[in-house]
Parts: sequence; C-alpha cells; structure tokens
Amino acid sequence: MSEKEGGSGGGSPQASAVTVSDVQELIRRRKEEIEAQIKANYGVLESLKGVGMNEPLVDCEGYPRSDVDLYQVRTARHNIVCLQNDHKAVMKQVEEALHQLHARDKEKQARDMAEAQEEAMSRSLSQSEGLSLPQAFAKVNSISPRSPASIAGLQVDDEIVEFGSVNTQNFQSLQNIGTVVQHSEGKPLNVTVIRRGEKHRLRLVPTR
Repeated sequence: MSEKEGGSGGGSPQASAVTVSDVQELIRRRKEEIEAQIKANYGVLESLKGVGMNEPLVDCEGYPRSDVDLYQVRTARHNIVCLQNDHKAVMKQVEEALHQLHARDKEKQARDMAEAQEEAMSRSLSQSEGLSLPQAFAKVNSISPRSPASIAGLQVDDEIVEFGSVNTQNFQSLQNIGTVVQHSEGKPLNVTVIRRGEKHRLRLVPTR
C-alpha cells in the first residue's frame, strides 16, 4: 500500500503557422515589383516618340521606321507581355493560396471548437466525479492470498478513501491504518475504495 502522490505535466509550444496576412504581404510585394517593371517598360516606349504596344514599326511604304530604336521597342514590348503574364500568374497564385489558407483556417477553427467542447465535457465530468467521489489517501499495491484484505475483496490498484476511522480529512501517514488494524483485531472495519471510477464499500476483519 502506498500514499497517493500528485504530479504535473508540461506542454511544448507550437510553431507559429503562416497566416493569410503573411501570404498577402509576400504576394503584394511581388505584385508591386512586377507592376513597377511594367511601368518602366511603358516608360521606354513613351520615350521613343510615344510608340505604344500596337503602333506599326514600318512606315507608309513598308520599310522599318528609322525614327525609333526598333530593338528597344521590340524588347520593351516583349518584356511587357511577359510581365503581364507573370502578373496574371501571381494573381492566380494569390487566389489559390488564399483559398487554401481559408480552408486550413476553417478546419483549424472546427478542430479547435471540437477540442474545446471535448475539454469542457471532460472538465464537467471531472468536476461531477470530484463532487461524488472523495479524494483517496492511499493505494493498494499488492494483496496476499487468504489475507484479511483478500477475503474482504480488496484488489490491487484500489484507491482507499476510508479505512475504519481513518479518512481523507484525518489521514497523516500509513501508520494511522496500522494503528486502526492493531486496535480492531476480530472486529469488522468499514473500508471504502475507488475502483475504476466507482465507489465500493467493503468489510474487513483484521486478524493476527
């Protein structure tokens, strides 16, 4: 038989996950970078006599224009087309990433709610059990065959909450139980134990 001991457990902090705001900030920077490059290439076209994306690069006779740098125009136009495609791809990534993050957050909220409900039910059950079951002060570690404890029906792992006149309020050490046994030889003692969450009342008759 041993005295009951209390214990405490610890937890480890969880690593923080990427949030919707984090993704939005990263994509916003990439989007602004692409838009700045598009603007710069449009600036190149504007500096070349206002040549845009669709103005012809040949004169009325079908010859290449000599008043603008055709290589610069073609390069700027090509860059703008590529950057616009990149911009569309980024916006699609934004939509997909936000959709995944919202779905993840929704799942997390549902999981957190379920865990909170389970914890509340467990706490309520523990409080209910705590009200109906007294605190044990000793635990049965072993039972000798044909001993008074065995005859009374005590089992290993039974938690003792009452042993004769000894209870949770006046228990100090296992010597209290020994004293009760010594002064109660041949007399039945009321013993109350908690076994697998249920209270059991037994009658034990100490003998020499």
